[in-house]
Amino acid sequence: MQNVQENSHSGSTRISRRGLMTSAAAAAAILAGKSVIFAAQAKRKLKIALIGCGGRGNGALGNCMEATKHINGLELELVATADWFKQKAESTGGKYQLDASKCFGGGNAYKKLLDTNVDVVLMATSPNFRPVHFEAAIKAGKHVFMEKPVAVDPPGARKIIEAGKLAKKNGLGVVAGTQRRHQANYRRIQYAVENGAIGKIVGGCVWWCGGALWYKTKDPNESDADYMVRNWVSFTEMSGDHIVEQHVHNLDVANWHIGHPPDNALGFGGRARRKTGNQFDFHSVDFDYGDGVRIHSMCRQVNGCDGGVREFFRGTEGQTMGEGGLKGRSIKPPSFTDRNAYVQEHVDLLESILKNEPLNEARNVAESTLTAIMGRISTYTGKLVRWKDLTENTSSPWYNMALTPTAADFESPGVVAPPDDIVAIPGRD
Repeated sequence: MQNVQENSHSGSTRISRRGLMTSAAAAAAILAGKSVIFAAQAKRKLKIALIGCGGRGNGALGNCMEATKHINGLELELVATADWFKQKAESTGGKYQLDASKCFGGGNAYKKLLDTNVDVVLMATSPNFRPVHFEAAIKAGKHVFMEKPVAVDPPGARKIIEAGKLAKKNGLGVVAGTQRRHQANYRRIQYAVENGAIGKIVGGCVWWCGGALWYKTKDPNESDADYMVRNWVSFTEMSGDHIVEQHVHNLDVANWHIGHPPDNALGFGGRARRKTGNQFDFHSVDFDYGDGVRIHSMCRQVNGCDGGVREFFRGTEGQTMGEGGLKGRSIKPPSFTDRNAYVQEHVDLLESILKNEPLNEARNVAESTLTAIMGRISTYTGKLVRWKDLTENTSSPWYNMALTPTAADFESPGVVAPPDDIVAIPGRD
């Protein structure tokens, strides 16, 4: 038996002097014919930090802390928080007795956080910041949990993919907040589909149709930067529009089940009742996955309407919903742990780090985000948008389409918000 210490930056494992002595003592006792029982294994500690201290950020931090209940001998220590608004970083830090000097605010707060001795960074800001923050964290040698979506435009999504490659090269773990990939009932269905339970998928529908979200009106004398951060779910530049920010979950399930992103998208959308910002109220998109496979995507944020959040797939030999209800061949799945998926995604990340077998979900979540972005570009323009227009074709008008203000703009004064209630008009040049 040995007491080991994990080095989360290098992935190496070394035996401490104390551990060596403990091992020697245990061996001697066994040789002497005595039974040795250790009351508890030595604690393994990882230091964590949070960027983005809003509701989802605090939720993710709590989920991560709860994950320790399911991993023997793991202790987590919060060592830093960061948020655009310093008081929010301090409020979150205070819940964990974190000194205010380790609670950072402003556009450069993430840089100060990454300069601490953190091992695992949780990211839950608005999505526009994700590519910059993720790349910086990976270059700093940190493991990452990042909320979905991970970008608002094609350059940002490609940056996530490239940083994900660097994470893999450097042995860093990356898990995304597309929690259905960690949810037992979804995993059972995906396993069955992958192993031919409904034959080849030929079509389906994915939905996220619900009510309107909250919004903030601009306070007198409030800066544009503060207003956009407070009202981020209303601005495409901050959230990507709700087809990206919310519906990405269902599109991720489609990509997961089919095995690849779509070839192209053509859709329409509009705005009827939303207040503030510049997003649409609804989107309807036909995603063509090639080889005759088409998925209809529908999302809406309008109060007083019927809705639903689900996925449906039809195959050559059956059909299924994303979370259950399969009609087709019986496939016995392996055993998947059935617990809160928001906790399980952290369990999976932390266990992979401790085992020195780091998960890397950067490409999956980047491709699902880019799928949603492709749909949004089509609904805003009325044009057919091809996957290669966003990933390969540098002459495409959408390849380098960066929404402004960018994340980098928020690190300097002078951010100018787009006007409220001025939205895209499809078909206009």
